[in-house]
Amino acid sequence: MAILECILIDASANEIKLTANDMELGIETRIEGTIEERGIIALDAKIFSEIVRKLPDNDVVIETDSTFKTIITCEKAKFNIIGKSGEDFSYLPYIERDHSLLLSQFTLKEVIRQTIFSIADNDNNKLMTGELFEINENQLKVVSLDGHRISIRSIELKDIYDYHKVVVPGKTLQEISKILPGDADKDVDIYFTDNHIVFEFDNTTVVSRLIEGEYFRIEQMLSTDYDTKITINKRELLNCIDRATLLVKEGDKKPIIMTVTDGNMELKINSFIGSMNEDIDIIKEGKDIMIGFNPKFFIDALRVIDDEEIKLYMVNPKAPCFIKNDEESFIYLILPVNFNASNN
Repeated sequence: MAILECILIDASANEIKLTANDMELGIETRIEGTIEERGIIALDAKIFSEIVRKLPDNDVVIETDSTFKTIITCEKAKFNIIGKSGEDFSYLPYIERDHSLLLSQFTLKEVIRQTIFSIADNDNNKLMTGELFEINENQLKVVSLDGHRISIRSIELKDIYDYHKVVVPGKTLQEISKILPGDADKDVDIYFTDNHIVFEFDNTTVVSRLIEGEYFRIEQMLSTDYDTKITINKRELLNCIDRATLLVKEGDKKPIIMTVTDGNMELKINSFIGSMNEDIDIIKEGKDIMIGFNPKFFIDALRVIDDEEIKLYMVNPKAPCFIKNDEESFIYLILPVNFNASNN
């Protein structure tokens, strides 16, 4: 449906509203401007947004006629494009606003940033392409997983809410993250029904379908047992793994091998290009361990943790590693990979 590739400019009432809707995700925003003559027009979203992006920073005039011919003028630039009738456009569905949640813009943006990287990017399992939002009294838990790792963020809410859980598409959260200003002193109102979720902030409303189905039971994967506990400087570990990946080409599945002994972690990578090893000072409790990981998974998690020092919990070379803080406001679980110890 070509109309779904359009942005609707609706100046038929006393305000200017822009709407885009692909039937899965809809975004509507009100903007400042003067309506000389009321009307409504649908313009190709890609062309319209590219034109606007490249116009000078000044007032833009948009005029249309009865044949949907549209003239966009700004200073000395003038574009003529053909629009479509706005009458065929699918407006955002009306959603009952019964169940709600209030978060600061900053918190929502941060929570998305700190979890979105571990959703699955293919549709083999639809639930893995979304994130679980679970509300329990004054706690919000956000979970994403892709079969190799799990990211969990827990947020304390200002109010007490009824228990509710929904699975929000990753695409929706990525779009919200792009357009959310992220002010700490401004809020986002979130409403949800059985099928939809609505985000309202500033002059913008985002409506998205939810992903149906029962989300994975992750509790049984979150063991608190460990045989090895490592306290390490986050920046040092991140920089070291980052350096090691210089030797790994896109698509090469070369693990980074961590050898943990008293007071020291040796990191080693062997690839077709060469090898690298580096030592990092640590505090170790428990057993020595040698374990391999996909370096990208570690980098993704470490990049979004703000703490200076982090704690890693390991059981054995075949069991997941946990990165978490004492309050468990974040938990990152990363599955290890098999490696041939004699080659390393």
